Amino acid sequence: MTIARNMFPGHLISRFGDVPWSSRSPDLSTCDFFLWGYLKSRVYAHKPCTLNDLKVAIRQEICPIDRQLLDRVMDDFKKRLENCIQEDGRHLTDIIFKT
Repeated sequence: MTIARNMFPGHLISRFGDVPWSSRSPDLSTCDFFLWGYLKSRVYAHKPCTLNDLKVAIRQEICPIDRQLLDRVMDDFKKRLENCIQEDGRHLTDIIFKT
């Protein structure tokens, strides 16, 4: 941290840095906490070799996502929002350090 702070004075973004890092904001975005990881695991099962192969694989995997799965994701999203409100916007330790 010292090296980064010296290289970028006044611009270090972290939990205790010069620029406050918003409390677990990725965990409040369904794309960040679900979609990107889900798609990555499905898309790379096809082992795309070119950019076009990657685009095709993404299209093939995003269309058949089950409605029930998306409903569960949205239920989880609501729970995350409620947790954030209960924690008064602080870091969600149960999400950072899952038990």
